[in-house]
Amino acid sequence: MDHPHWQSMEKYGKPPWPGKYPAWQSVYYYFRQWKNNGTLGKVLAYLVEYERERQGRQAEPSAAAIDSQSIKKSPFVSLDTGLDGGKLVNGRKRHLLVDTMGLPLAIHVSSADTSDAVGGYDLLWQAEQRGSRLSLIRGDQAYAKLFRQAADYYGWGVDTSQRPESEQGFVPQPGRWPIERSFGWTTFFRRLTKDYERMIESSVAFLQLMFITIILARIE
Repeated sequence: MDHPHWQSMEKYGKPPWPGKYPAWQSVYYYFRQWKNNGTLGKVLAYLVEYERERQGRQAEPSAAAIDSQSIKKSPFVSLDTGLDGGKLVNGRKRHLLVDTMGLPLAIHVSSADTSDAVGGYDLLWQAEQRGSRLSLIRGDQAYAKLFRQAADYYGWGVDTSQRPESEQGFVPQPGRWPIERSFGWTTFFRRLTKDYERMIESSVAFLQLMFITIILARIE
């Protein structure tokens, strides 16, 4: 009990957490720098390839899954927001392209009134920069027409096949369930339960930090 932190705990009856972390100005400075200069994206891309190889896979995937998630916004967020008429969500939409392990190949955030196909366009050029092995993208019917035409430009096939009508209840679709799990991971991160960020670039950055945290936890 000689450690000054323990002495402080005994004296004030609570953990001395403020002494463990730097000033918030320093934290925000590096967050902003790494967000704007692409450091977070580069770290995430490296970790995704590292984790794939660690699991005995090739660094670049050949198949991916695409989907979106509409998320409510904080009351103080006013930029790049809209109403998802289908899900009645006022806020923003997260667009993800993930490999078969649920690890991200591309991330985009838009207003919630952006269609899945249009929001998915931004994922294509990101994925093209990640490598040349990708050949197939799986998604739902929202990606059946315009998105398919855009993917053809890169030489990628798009599979939007649905479950047979004879099957009842929830049936995981082959190759597409990992992205649902990826969206499910956001529920474990309080900062991601809503969109609290003024700029969509910050929304993307916190999604990148989430995946970085998940991969580092696996490695540990």
